[in-house]
Amino acid sequence: MKILAIETSCDETAAAIVTRERGASQADLHAKFGGVYPEVASREHVLHILPVIAESLDLPIRQTDQLPSAAFRELDYLAVTQGPGLIGSLLVGVQTVASLGLSTGLPILPVNHLAGHIYASFIRNEASDVAPEFPLLALVVSGGHTMLIRMTGHHEYELLGQTRDDAAGEAFDKVAKLLDLGYPGGPKISALAKQGDRHAYSFPIGLEHEHTFDFSFSGLKTAVLRQVQQLGNSLSLDQKADIAASFEQAVVSALVQKTIQALDAFPVRHMILGGGVAANAYLRERLGSVLAYRVPAVKLHVPPLSLCTDNAAVIGAAAAFGSLAPIVPAKLQAKARWPLVTFNM
Repeated sequence: MKILAIETSCDETAAAIVTRERGASQADLHAKFGGVYPEVASREHVLHILPVIAESLDLPIRQTDQLPSAAFRELDYLAVTQGPGLIGSLLVGVQTVASLGLSTGLPILPVNHLAGHIYASFIRNEASDVAPEFPLLALVVSGGHTMLIRMTGHHEYELLGQTRDDAAGEAFDKVAKLLDLGYPGGPKISALAKQGDRHAYSFPIGLEHEHTFDFSFSGLKTAVLRQVQQLGNSLSLDQKADIAASFEQAVVSALVQKTIQALDAFPVRHMILGGGVAANAYLRERLGSVLAYRVPAVKLHVPPLSLCTDNAAVIGAAAAFGSLAPIVPAKLQAKARWPLVTFNM
């Protein structure tokens, strides 16, 4: 199986050729660009989508050229992020793939962006890599989502818990803005936190004492705001580092605590960490060490940093596994809101 996958859900344009052989998925990720504002992202997607696809197909053509049909002869499917995401950005990818489907006759596999974050851990470049096995628990932590999902098979999802307000990644961005660190907030907070004291400030851990698998980060965000206001407008670098470290400590503690509770209630042998915040070094380290101590029988799967952020390789991986139903180009629609699974415990 050979798939051309397209990802344009937010501010990056990406294309990848993904193959699945003997249960192993190998992905070749190609060019992408970064943006910030939705309108800018949409316009940039339009400019970059054909050149990025051409690069993934090893075609030395200009962005104004047509994609030759011969370049698609070895492909079996087209895959595209149908949602969730910024509607303008999604439309560029969806309409491009719909056009390619019409011109090539290739079947189209619509993929949920969140499924891509989960299936990043199924991408293996070495035959010796251990693939995730079902049933498994997935912790998806990104800028727009924070959720615990139990999977019993490919694309079989059971939502155990999710954030009741801000997502973890959104909280990172907002705190980074409070500290005047810039965007994206996650990497900025993480880098500064290494210089600070994680116990300098006692920030709240959302829903810590509630018997739920849900998360909450709005109270933590407010606590950081009040601390910044109390310290004054001119924070020193040391004060910012201590706030960043204490904030990161609270976020990671909430994620790890709820994960352990879920594993206690739903024992599994494999677990996946996915999403943009999965790139956070402290989260990866803390989750790995706590699992090794509390539930050593659980195998933790964490994708490489290059597959944590939005990219087409993980969309292709999600399309390559399981039984997603192809749709005709006319029925392919961008979905700004598209839940991976509804709450069904």
